Amino acid sequence: MANQALWSKDFIFITICNLLVFLGFYYLIVTMPIYTLQELGGTEAEAGFVVTLFLLTAIVIRPFAGRWAEDYGQRIVLFSGLAILVLGSFLYVLVDSIFGLMVVRLFHGIGFGIATTATGAIVANIIPEARRGEGMGYYALSFNIAVVLGPFLGLTAIRDWSMITLFVIVIFCNILAVLFAMLLGKTRTNAAEVEKSVKKRRFEWVEKTAVPIAIVAALFAIIYSSVLSFVPVYAEEIGLLHISSYFFVVYAVAMVISRPFTGRGFDRFGASMIVYPSIAFFAVGMLLLSVSETAFLFLVAAAFIGLGWGTLFPTFQTISVQRTAPNKRGLALASFLSIFDLGIAFGSLIVGIIVAEISLHSFYFYSSFVLLLGMAVYNVVYGRYVMKNMQHQIKRNNRASNL
Repeated sequence: MANQALWSKDFIFITICNLLVFLGFYYLIVTMPIYTLQELGGTEAEAGFVVTLFLLTAIVIRPFAGRWAEDYGQRIVLFSGLAILVLGSFLYVLVDSIFGLMVVRLFHGIGFGIATTATGAIVANIIPEARRGEGMGYYALSFNIAVVLGPFLGLTAIRDWSMITLFVIVIFCNILAVLFAMLLGKTRTNAAEVEKSVKKRRFEWVEKTAVPIAIVAALFAIIYSSVLSFVPVYAEEIGLLHISSYFFVVYAVAMVISRPFTGRGFDRFGASMIVYPSIAFFAVGMLLLSVSETAFLFLVAAAFIGLGWGTLFPTFQTISVQRTAPNKRGLALASFLSIFDLGIAFGSLIVGIIVAEISLHSFYFYSSFVLLLGMAVYNVVYGRYVMKNMQHQIKRNNRASNL
């Protein structure tokens, strides 16, 4: 069945485009605080705000971007976001003050929020319905590869290259993203449907079907933010700083190896058959991390976390668009990502407050049990309805076979 082909040129191009956008994002996340402190003479608070401002503007713009994608076309919104990203990348070269950097970060965050909402909406419409779980899983690898490569390139640039080279790399990534976006086939837009959409849903900025699973994802993201933000600190505490850079490499390798099986499992057996084991893997990984005293155990923990969280995120993202009409997938993904990003943005703050009172060792230990409680949260919000639908489907099949 030709219409069930997953690896179309459009799927490959939009995935690479998304990878390049997120590569620039993670590249700047690790370099901007250092740049603020060392080159602009800023304070730690200003360095933190430079990162937070970017994330907050991306979160705020996403519902608008989802609505614009729905009403005016995903390609138009994608190129608008990429144009802002490219222009913002050039503006970094002109910055000579903290205030100027914050203005550029605000502008750049708007482009990031618009572009990533559009790429998600486009890929959701490209992937065949029967292979949605598998396709979204492979697409999510673009985020995960960027998590590894972005900080690696960023720290290398800060250490070994000039400031101009630092920003040239960001410019290069965003221009490449534009080139791959230009290779996409033209999406068909029904003008009558667009006009009807604008008139009927003028005040609809959130896709309600995506909100429950987005809240679940945001709760899990709070725990994940403790890994993303504090693993290097924890590695130094336990005397493993020299191998901390390999943590996310092992994390990414575990995800890549598991992705074909988890994606196909989602399509064949449903979301819950993937979510519950993934939560268990995530919890085991956090428990192993809390008791790590050797490099081997530290990296084994990374593998379990990669299998767990690395599977949960694309699964939750797929669920967010599963029950949504095709013309509303952009809005659904925007709603999901905005709520999810709030979990990441405030997660680091919450974790920082907690670990000021208890050790990271204790936080990671207790978080493993909190994750297991997350199974109940998922079940209440989504899982029990999946099981009911499966039971009804089995009954219908049995009746049909008896006729």
